[in-house]
Amino acid sequence: MDIELTPEDEAFRTEVREFLAQSLPDYIKDGATGSPTVFVEPDIGQDWNKILNEKGWLAYQWPKEVGGTGWTPVQRYIFEKECALAGAPNLTVLGLKLVAPVIINFGTGEQRAKYLPRILSGEDYWCQGFSEPNSGSDLASLQTRAVKDGDKYILNGSKIWTTHAHWANKMFVLARTDTTVKKQAGISFLLVDMDQPGISVRPILTMAGDHEVNQVFMEDVVVPADDLVGDEGQGWTIAKFLLENERGGSCHAPKIGYDLDQVETMSSDVADGRGGNLSDDLDWRRRLAKLRLGVQSLEMIELKILSRIAKGEKPGPQTSLTKLLASNLRQDVDLLAVDLFGTAGLQLPTARPLYGDNAPAPFKCEKAQVASARYLNSRAWTIFGGTDEVQNTIIAKTVLGL
Repeated sequence: MDIELTPEDEAFRTEVREFLAQSLPDYIKDGATGSPTVFVEPDIGQDWNKILNEKGWLAYQWPKEVGGTGWTPVQRYIFEKECALAGAPNLTVLGLKLVAPVIINFGTGEQRAKYLPRILSGEDYWCQGFSEPNSGSDLASLQTRAVKDGDKYILNGSKIWTTHAHWANKMFVLARTDTTVKKQAGISFLLVDMDQPGISVRPILTMAGDHEVNQVFMEDVVVPADDLVGDEGQGWTIAKFLLENERGGSCHAPKIGYDLDQVETMSSDVADGRGGNLSDDLDWRRRLAKLRLGVQSLEMIELKILSRIAKGEKPGPQTSLTKLLASNLRQDVDLLAVDLFGTAGLQLPTARPLYGDNAPAPFKCEKAQVASARYLNSRAWTIFGGTDEVQNTIIAKTVLGL
């Protein structure tokens, strides 16, 4: 695998850097730094989306014929890495990177024409209705029912851990449309309007005190038959496609590496309690080096997956490996940040957001204020998108052939 950039890619990287230097506002960077959650709040995320959309760079992972940039996999990687290094927030992944590729690959022409422009404009803000209270990691055991009634489906059931459902006006849902076949074969993929009777959203506060996830209840919710994506019973195939994109559609190493760089830089100003700086402590340096090697290994695997995509191949089960490594590295880096700040890293204010004019005053600094909340929030990394145990099973079966 050749990882050297071509002159054209070098020029593209320069273009991206110049754009970020000129167009990424400080308040958006501050909001990203002060957000302990995986998804930044819409006041930050949607503003950044708008800036990128005006530039024509928001749909950088979409094909050109449906409004994408037409960038190569290498260019997409360069863009993500430079955004991470510039301190930009994560993009609104649920619409842009999850449901949009599903609509592009499995949807009708009418669905593409209706929904894709509204994702780019921000008119539609999506959440994901997959997990259920009694299903655990066995997604195929879901019980939400969608019963066909003429030109519509009637939807009943409940979804849980639904990120940003309290902000969303749309939800993509896996529902059971046939109970007479094996569980994977009876599932369908539906696009649901959240702004209608029968839908209620109950907040779930995380250990850090953040309102990021919810439980969604659906009682006789109406879904037009035109909002079925693919065929009835094709939902499991579509879900596997979506989850493969979720686990391998982005590069996690640049962002984790950026956060590790921040921790390493700040450690030069922290006393080690023995008359020196923490950055000179051998145990500390050993922890940094171990994590640095982990980030570099993750980056090499992500680049290998990009190389496969560039050749027209599917990402493959290696995406489970990147999900596994990224989740654990994320947690380890966040723990390192808590350790860096000592007692200051234990502060856990209940007020939100931790950025902007109304943010509570931090003890020591803003990064110390968010450290504990970010550490607690990142406990979910080894659960969402498929638990570590699920990823290990996939890797054992499909990568190692066990």
